[in-house]
Amino acid sequence: MKGSKHPEQQNTEAVAEKSAEVEEWYRNYRDYAFAIAYRMLGTAADAEDVVQDCFAALQQTLPEEVHNSKAYITRITVNRCLNLLHSARKQRETYVGEWLPEPVGSTAPADQPEEWAERRSMVSYAFLVLLERLKPLERAVFVLREAFQYEYKEIAELLGLTDTNCRQLYSRSRKRLAQATPSNADSSSADDMPLPSMTPVGDLARKRMLDRFTAAFMSYDVPSMLELLAEQPVFISDGGGIVHTVMRPMTVRKGVLALLTSRRVLTSLRETEVSTVMLNGEEQLVFRHDGQVVAALCLEFTAEGKHIQGVYMMVNPQKLGYIC
Repeated sequence: MKGSKHPEQQNTEAVAEKSAEVEEWYRNYRDYAFAIAYRMLGTAADAEDVVQDCFAALQQTLPEEVHNSKAYITRITVNRCLNLLHSARKQRETYVGEWLPEPVGSTAPADQPEEWAERRSMVSYAFLVLLERLKPLERAVFVLREAFQYEYKEIAELLGLTDTNCRQLYSRSRKRLAQATPSNADSSSADDMPLPSMTPVGDLARKRMLDRFTAAFMSYDVPSMLELLAEQPVFISDGGGIVHTVMRPMTVRKGVLALLTSRRVLTSLRETEVSTVMLNGEEQLVFRHDGQVVAALCLEFTAEGKHIQGVYMMVNPQKLGYIC
Protein backbone atom coordinates (compact mmCIF):
# COMPACT_ATOMS: atom_id res chain seq x y z
CA MET A 1 0.00 0.00 0.00
CA LYS A 2 1.42 3.33 -1.06
CA GLY A 3 2.71 5.56 1.69
CA SER A 4 2.67 2.83 4.34
CA LYS A 5 5.73 2.40 6.55
CA HIS A 6 7.63 -0.77 7.21
CA PRO A 7 6.96 -2.08 10.77
CA GLU A 8 10.66 -1.79 11.60
CA GLN A 9 10.65 1.87 10.53
CA GLN A 10 7.54 2.53 12.59
CA ASN A 11 9.18 0.96 15.63
CA THR A 12 12.32 3.05 15.16
CA GLU A 13 10.27 6.23 14.93
CA ALA A 14 8.27 5.29 18.03
CA VAL A 15 11.47 4.70 20.01
CA ALA A 16 12.90 8.01 18.84
CA GLU A 17 9.68 9.77 19.81
CA LYS A 18 9.73 8.25 23.30
CA SER A 19 13.39 9.12 23.71
CA ALA A 20 12.70 12.74 22.78
CA GLU A 21 9.82 12.81 25.27
CA VAL A 22 12.04 11.53 28.09
CA GLU A 23 14.72 14.06 27.22
CA GLU A 24 12.13 16.82 27.45
CA TRP A 25 11.00 15.51 30.82
CA TYR A 26 14.61 15.46 31.97
CA ARG A 27 15.08 19.11 31.03
CA ASN A 28 11.81 20.13 32.68
CA TYR A 29 11.87 17.99 35.83
CA ARG A 30 15.46 17.05 36.57
CA ASP A 31 15.93 19.77 39.21
CA TYR A 32 12.50 19.06 40.68
CA ALA A 33 13.26 15.35 41.03
CA PHE A 34 16.62 16.15 42.63
CA ALA A 35 14.93 18.48 45.14
CA ILE A 36 12.61 15.66 46.22
CA ALA A 37 15.38 13.06 46.36
CA TYR A 38 17.76 15.30 48.33
CA ARG A 39 15.09 16.05 50.95
CA MET A 40 14.26 12.37 51.14
CA LEU A 41 17.82 11.03 51.33
CA GLY A 42 19.93 13.81 52.82
CA THR A 43 22.82 13.13 50.44
CA ALA A 44 23.36 14.92 47.15
CA ALA A 45 25.33 12.05 45.64
CA ASP A 46 22.54 9.53 46.27
CA ALA A 47 19.95 12.04 45.07
CA GLU A 48 21.86 12.46 41.80
CA ASP A 49 22.03 8.67 41.39
CA VAL A 50 18.29 8.31 41.98
CA VAL A 51 17.48 10.98 39.38
CA GLN A 52 19.80 9.44 36.79
CA ASP A 53 18.41 5.95 37.46
CA CYS A 54 14.82 7.18 37.15
CA PHE A 55 15.31 8.80 33.78
CA ALA A 56 17.46 5.94 32.52
CA ALA A 57 14.65 3.54 33.42
CA LEU A 58 12.14 5.76 31.64
CA GLN A 59 14.17 5.47 28.46
CA GLN A 60 13.68 1.70 28.64
CA THR A 61 10.13 1.35 29.94
CA LEU A 62 8.21 4.56 29.26
CA PRO A 63 4.49 3.73 29.51
CA GLU A 64 2.32 4.15 26.45
CA GLU A 65 0.32 6.98 27.97
CA VAL A 66 1.13 9.24 30.93
CA HIS A 67 -1.57 11.76 31.82
CA ASN A 68 0.50 13.72 34.33
CA SER A 69 4.24 13.56 33.69
CA LYS A 70 5.17 15.50 36.83
CA ALA A 71 3.15 13.20 39.08
CA TYR A 72 4.61 10.15 37.36
CA ILE A 73 8.18 11.37 37.88
CA THR A 74 7.35 12.22 41.49
CA ARG A 75 6.05 8.70 42.08
CA ILE A 76 9.07 6.86 40.67
CA THR A 77 11.49 9.24 42.39
CA VAL A 78 9.86 8.83 45.82
CA ASN A 79 9.59 5.05 45.44
CA ARG A 80 13.27 4.74 44.58
CA CYS A 81 14.14 6.94 47.53
CA LEU A 82 12.01 4.80 49.87
CA ASN A 83 13.81 1.66 48.69
CA LEU A 84 17.15 3.32 49.24
CA LEU A 85 16.18 4.63 52.67
CA HIS A 86 15.13 1.19 53.89
CA SER A 87 18.55 -0.22 52.97
CA ALA A 88 20.34 2.91 54.20
CA ARG A 89 18.84 2.53 57.68
CA LYS A 90 20.62 -0.82 58.01
CA GLN A 91 23.87 0.63 56.65
CA ARG A 92 23.76 3.52 59.10
CA GLU A 93 23.61 1.07 61.99
CA THR A 94 27.22 0.19 61.15
CA TYR A 95 28.26 3.75 60.23
CA VAL A 96 31.29 4.86 62.22
CA GLY A 97 30.30 7.77 64.45
CA GLU A 98 27.40 10.11 63.84
CA TRP A 99 25.70 10.41 60.42
CA LEU A 100 24.92 13.90 59.13
CA PRO A 101 23.34 15.01 55.83
CA GLU A 102 25.59 16.09 52.98
CA PRO A 103 25.82 19.89 52.62
CA VAL A 104 25.32 21.34 49.14
CA GLY A 105 26.89 24.57 47.89
CA SER A 106 25.36 27.13 45.58
CA THR A 107 26.33 26.92 41.92
CA ALA A 108 25.32 30.50 41.07
CA PRO A 109 27.18 33.72 41.97
CA ALA A 110 25.81 35.36 45.12
CA ASP A 111 24.94 38.59 43.32
CA GLN A 112 23.02 36.95 40.47
CA PRO A 113 19.24 36.34 40.28
CA GLU A 114 19.91 32.63 39.69
CA GLU A 115 21.41 32.35 43.18
CA TRP A 116 18.28 33.69 44.85
CA ALA A 117 16.04 31.36 42.86
CA GLU A 118 18.29 28.45 43.77
CA ARG A 119 18.30 29.53 47.39
CA ARG A 120 14.50 29.56 47.61
CA SER A 121 14.40 26.00 46.28
CA MET A 122 16.83 24.71 48.92
CA VAL A 123 16.16 23.23 52.35
CA SER A 124 18.12 24.58 55.30
CA TYR A 125 20.81 22.28 56.66
CA ALA A 126 19.39 22.34 60.19
CA PHE A 127 16.01 21.16 58.90
CA LEU A 128 17.69 18.41 56.89
CA VAL A 129 19.28 17.21 60.13
CA LEU A 130 15.84 17.27 61.77
CA LEU A 131 14.30 15.19 58.98
CA GLU A 132 16.63 12.32 59.90
CA ARG A 133 14.35 11.61 62.87
CA LEU A 134 11.56 10.41 60.58
CA LYS A 135 10.94 6.91 59.29
CA PRO A 136 11.07 6.57 55.46
CA LEU A 137 7.31 6.68 54.81
CA GLU A 138 6.80 9.49 57.34
CA ARG A 139 9.53 11.43 55.61
CA ALA A 140 7.98 10.92 52.18
CA VAL A 141 4.56 12.18 53.32
CA PHE A 142 6.05 15.11 55.24
CA VAL A 143 8.31 16.21 52.38
CA LEU A 144 5.56 16.02 49.77
CA ARG A 145 3.11 17.86 52.01
CA GLU A 146 5.35 20.46 53.63
CA ALA A 147 7.94 21.17 50.95
CA PHE A 148 5.90 20.65 47.78
CA GLN A 149 2.36 21.45 49.01
CA TYR A 150 0.75 18.25 47.73
CA GLU A 151 -2.80 17.56 48.91
CA TYR A 152 -3.36 14.44 51.00
CA LYS A 153 -5.37 12.86 48.18
CA GLU A 154 -2.48 13.39 45.76
CA ILE A 155 0.06 11.99 48.23
CA ALA A 156 -2.17 8.96 48.80
CA GLU A 157 -2.28 8.28 45.05
CA LEU A 158 1.49 8.70 44.73
CA LEU A 159 2.29 6.35 47.61
CA GLY A 160 -0.55 3.86 47.28
CA LEU A 161 -2.06 4.82 50.63
CA THR A 162 -5.39 6.21 51.84
CA ASP A 163 -6.03 9.86 52.65
CA THR A 164 -6.43 8.87 56.30
CA ASN A 165 -3.08 7.07 56.33
CA CYS A 166 -1.37 10.14 54.91
CA ARG A 167 -2.98 12.49 57.43
CA GLN A 168 -1.91 10.22 60.28
CA LEU A 169 1.65 9.91 58.97
CA TYR A 170 1.93 13.67 58.52
CA SER A 171 0.54 14.38 61.98
CA ARG A 172 2.90 11.83 63.55
CA SER A 173 5.95 13.13 61.71
CA ARG A 174 5.16 16.76 62.47
CA LYS A 175 4.72 15.96 66.16
CA ARG A 176 8.02 14.08 66.22
CA LEU A 177 9.89 16.96 64.60
CA ALA A 178 8.27 19.53 66.88
CA GLN A 179 9.18 17.57 70.00
CA ALA A 180 12.78 17.34 68.78
CA THR A 181 13.02 21.13 68.43
CA PRO A 182 14.82 22.60 71.49
CA SER A 183 12.64 25.73 71.59
CA ASN A 184 9.61 23.49 72.22
CA ALA A 185 11.11 21.76 75.25
CA ASP A 186 8.69 23.40 77.69
CA SER A 187 5.56 23.15 75.53
CA SER A 188 2.77 20.92 76.81
CA SER A 189 0.96 20.26 73.54
CA ALA A 190 2.84 18.95 70.51
CA ASP A 191 -0.03 19.96 68.20
CA ASP A 192 0.67 23.66 68.70
CA MET A 193 4.45 23.43 68.64
CA PRO A 194 6.08 25.49 65.86
CA LEU A 195 8.63 23.94 63.54
CA PRO A 196 11.89 25.59 62.50
CA SER A 197 11.80 27.13 59.05
CA MET A 198 12.56 24.67 56.27
CA THR A 199 13.43 27.61 54.04
CA PRO A 200 16.99 28.98 54.38
CA VAL A 201 17.38 32.26 56.26
CA GLY A 202 19.72 34.93 55.02
CA ASP A 203 20.09 38.40 56.47
CA LEU A 204 22.67 40.82 57.85
CA ALA A 205 22.04 39.69 61.43
CA ARG A 206 22.94 36.11 60.52
CA LYS A 207 26.14 37.27 58.83
CA ARG A 208 27.14 39.22 61.94
CA MET A 209 26.51 36.19 64.14
CA LEU A 210 28.58 34.04 61.80
CA ASP A 211 31.45 36.55 61.95
CA ARG A 212 31.28 36.66 65.75
CA PHE A 213 31.36 32.87 65.96
CA THR A 214 34.32 32.65 63.57
CA ALA A 215 36.32 35.19 65.56
CA ALA A 216 35.56 33.44 68.86
CA PHE A 217 36.31 29.97 67.46
CA MET A 218 39.59 30.90 65.80
CA SER A 219 40.90 32.73 68.88
CA TYR A 220 39.71 30.29 71.60
CA ASP A 221 37.61 33.12 73.05
CA VAL A 222 35.63 31.47 75.89
CA PRO A 223 33.59 34.52 77.07
CA SER A 224 32.50 35.44 73.52
CA MET A 225 31.60 31.85 72.66
CA LEU A 226 29.61 31.56 75.88
CA GLU A 227 27.58 34.62 74.88
CA LEU A 228 26.82 33.07 71.52
CA LEU A 229 25.66 29.62 72.63
CA ALA A 230 22.01 28.87 73.42
CA GLU A 231 21.02 27.30 76.72
CA GLN A 232 20.80 23.80 75.21
CA PRO A 233 23.11 23.70 72.18
CA VAL A 234 24.12 20.57 70.31
CA PHE A 235 27.41 19.73 68.61
CA ILE A 236 27.56 16.86 66.10
CA SER A 237 30.49 15.90 63.89
CA ASP A 238 30.59 13.43 60.99
CA GLY A 239 33.91 11.89 59.99
CA GLY A 240 32.49 8.66 58.61
CA GLY A 241 35.34 6.69 60.13
CA ILE A 242 37.65 8.26 57.55
CA VAL A 243 38.69 11.38 59.45
CA HIS A 244 39.22 11.41 63.20
CA THR A 245 36.67 13.63 64.92
CA VAL A 246 34.36 13.86 67.92
CA MET A 247 32.44 10.59 67.86
CA ARG A 248 29.37 11.36 69.94
CA PRO A 249 26.96 14.31 70.02
CA MET A 250 27.53 16.86 72.75
CA THR A 251 24.29 18.30 74.11
CA VAL A 252 25.40 20.06 77.29
CA ARG A 253 26.25 23.77 77.06
CA LYS A 254 29.38 23.41 79.15
CA GLY A 255 30.58 20.53 76.98
CA VAL A 256 29.87 22.29 73.67
CA LEU A 257 31.69 25.37 74.95
CA ALA A 258 34.69 23.24 75.98
CA LEU A 259 34.82 21.57 72.55
CA LEU A 260 34.66 24.83 70.60
CA THR A 261 37.30 26.60 72.70
CA SER A 262 39.61 23.70 73.53
CA ARG A 263 43.28 24.01 72.56
CA ARG A 264 43.50 20.24 72.11
CA VAL A 265 40.34 19.47 70.08
CA LEU A 266 39.60 20.78 66.56
CA THR A 267 42.96 22.58 66.55
CA SER A 268 43.73 21.48 62.98
CA LEU A 269 40.81 23.54 61.68
CA ARG A 270 42.41 26.68 63.03
CA GLU A 271 45.43 25.99 60.83
CA THR A 272 43.32 26.09 57.66
CA GLU A 273 41.79 28.91 55.64
CA VAL A 274 38.21 29.64 56.71
CA SER A 275 35.68 31.38 54.48
CA THR A 276 31.95 32.05 54.33
CA VAL A 277 30.16 30.00 51.68
CA MET A 278 26.52 29.47 50.71
CA LEU A 279 25.54 25.97 51.83
CA ASN A 280 21.93 24.85 51.52
CA GLY A 281 20.93 28.42 50.81
CA GLU A 282 22.53 29.88 53.95
CA GLU A 283 25.93 31.37 54.72
CA GLN A 284 28.04 28.80 56.56
CA LEU A 285 31.74 28.19 57.22
CA VAL A 286 34.06 26.17 55.01
CA PHE A 287 37.66 25.27 55.88
CA ARG A 288 40.28 24.67 53.16
CA HIS A 289 43.82 23.36 53.18
CA ASP A 290 45.88 24.10 50.05
CA GLY A 291 42.63 25.01 48.29
CA GLN A 292 40.97 21.68 49.15
CA VAL A 293 37.79 21.66 51.25
CA VAL A 294 38.53 19.71 54.45
CA ALA A 295 35.54 20.68 56.60
CA ALA A 296 32.21 22.46 56.65
CA LEU A 297 30.64 23.96 59.76
CA CYS A 298 26.89 24.55 59.54
CA LEU A 299 25.34 26.63 62.30
CA GLU A 300 21.73 26.58 63.39
CA PHE A 301 20.47 29.70 65.17
CA THR A 302 17.59 30.02 67.62
CA ALA A 303 14.24 31.33 66.34
CA GLU A 304 15.08 34.90 67.33
CA GLY A 305 18.51 34.57 65.72
CA LYS A 306 20.48 35.71 68.76
CA HIS A 307 22.10 32.43 69.81
CA ILE A 308 23.57 29.29 68.29
CA GLN A 309 21.40 26.22 68.78
CA GLY A 310 23.27 23.68 66.66
CA VAL A 311 26.82 23.22 65.40
CA TYR A 312 27.09 20.55 62.68
CA MET A 313 30.60 19.75 61.49
CA MET A 314 31.23 17.73 58.34
CA VAL A 315 34.76 16.36 57.88
CA ASN A 316 33.90 13.16 56.01
CA PRO A 317 35.61 13.81 52.64
CA GLN A 318 32.97 11.72 50.86
CA LYS A 319 30.36 14.35 51.81
CA LEU A 320 32.30 17.45 50.84
CA GLY A 321 32.17 17.03 47.07
CA TYR A 322 29.21 19.38 46.50
CA ILE A 323 30.92 22.38 48.07
CA CYS A 324 32.53 24.83 45.63
